[in-house]
Amino acid sequence: MAQPLTRERFAAKLFDLRERYWDSHPFHQRLHSGGCTPPELRRWVANRWYYQLVLTRKNAAIIANCPLPDVRRVWSERLAYQDGPSGDEGGLADWLVLAEAVGLDRAEVLDERHVARGTRFAVDGYLHFCQTRPWTDGVAAALTEMFSPDHMAERVTAWRAHYPWIDEAGYAYFEHRIPVARKDSAQTLELVLDHCTTAAQQQAAIDALAFKCEVLRAMLDAVDYGADR
Repeated sequence: MAQPLTRERFAAKLFDLRERYWDSHPFHQRLHSGGCTPPELRRWVANRWYYQLVLTRKNAAIIANCPLPDVRRVWSERLAYQDGPSGDEGGLADWLVLAEAVGLDRAEVLDERHVARGTRFAVDGYLHFCQTRPWTDGVAAALTEMFSPDHMAERVTAWRAHYPWIDEAGYAYFEHRIPVARKDSAQTLELVLDHCTTAAQQQAAIDALAFKCEVLRAMLDAVDYGADR
């Protein structure tokens, strides 16, 4: 029977998946280098809205699958952050401001007319994964947060340099999210390291993070394929 990895080796295995994160995708590289047209950038924002919309449901699924009150209390903070105390606050509200800042009408984002089939399929698959797998797998899949803060900070710098037509109000999403993502990623890693203690659990966590990286890249495949078509 396989022996579990040490805590340090397990963490290193998770971090090794950094190269599979979506920032290396050709579309993201074009997005950050100033190579996207306004319609392409809007398409990315409109498709990412569908991912934002599902986050609360996937986090609620993780909570529903978790028998540990202490973990549920910690994870429930994510629901409150994303939905906000009102329709004008929180991650979803900030994303709609971003959508308007890049030139999208709020109504066309809310009715999901720009969401590509591939994006919908990938995001729905992620939700199903978190609904049907052990809570530790759902938490491990969220470890893409380890890679996202620096990437988002680079995005803000790149967009300000290359896309001066974006309204400054749109950057509120990233300014609010970056410090939260740094806190959340540290918290998420601790949960995975603490609760995935068998070899099977550790491998499942590594596989879950790899799967999430593929979900994100599949979204970009869909956005890139449909750009300017």
